[in-house]
Amino acid sequence: MIVDDSPEVLAIARARVASDGLEVTCADSAGDGLEAARREQPDLILLDVDMPDMSGFEVCKVLKEDRQLCMIPVIFLTGSGRTEDKIRGLDLGAVDYITKPFDAFELLARVRAALRTKHLQDILTRYGQVDPLTELANRRALMDQLAQEWARMQRHGSSLSLIMADLDRFKRINDDFGHDVGDRMLREVSAALKSNCRDCDFPGRYGGEEFVILVPDEDAEGAAGLAERCRAAIEDIRLDIDGGVVRTTGSFGVADAAGPASAEDLIRSADRAMYQAKSTGRNRVELATWRREAPSLAGVSRPVN
Repeated sequence: MIVDDSPEVLAIARARVASDGLEVTCADSAGDGLEAARREQPDLILLDVDMPDMSGFEVCKVLKEDRQLCMIPVIFLTGSGRTEDKIRGLDLGAVDYITKPFDAFELLARVRAALRTKHLQDILTRYGQVDPLTELANRRALMDQLAQEWARMQRHGSSLSLIMADLDRFKRINDDFGHDVGDRMLREVSAALKSNCRDCDFPGRYGGEEFVILVPDEDAEGAAGLAERCRAAIEDIRLDIDGGVVRTTGSFGVADAAGPASAEDLIRSADRAMYQAKSTGRNRVELATWRREAPSLAGVSRPVN
């Protein structure tokens, strides 16, 4: 994205960058640039320093303070060659600084370099948020997404449900057939969960053989339908091992945000429901009954697997 109040600069920069096959969005003011950044989530921003409504330095500060935009690299475009301005821009988080009038080929080379770095950054970010075995979101990514969904729910008054699932007697698979078969089963279960989720749902591996699905805009009764489909899909999984068949089942707990006072309470509520499902026979879906004075899970006796 290019943000500059000069039509000439926008035209030259856009023509050069677009000639390299890159998709380009332009904005001719700081305000429009911030709005477009939030909407488009670009991979790189070329940002003019001197604009009438807000300086590029101020725009960069806003970008870096926004959790959704802070990782977008910024290259400043400016007519000033003063060292103190360059230092200020780099200290604000910019990755480069180009002085006008710029050479169009040098501009493209700097854009390419910034995009290569952004690509590597995206790979590292992805692997920091993805469970390598199942390729679902890992626990850290789940908690980050839960915080975002909780905040969105509070802003808009929408619904939010959480499904907690645990595979039944999974330790027996590892003990009887080996961890490689256990890993295969975890991958099959993860694929089953993912295939039953909507695009807006957020499945992830919570740890070990435990999984969580965040279900926005649904109450517990609605999310229970998804949990039941996932339960049935897991029950249908069959691994052919040395002429035999390995199967598993899952116990599910479902809770929504109607009762819990925090995201942590929502997790605890779904977790208690899941262990209730285990206590009453396993391979079933249990809806949470919210208790305002719920005890800490550390003091709750749980069945194993």
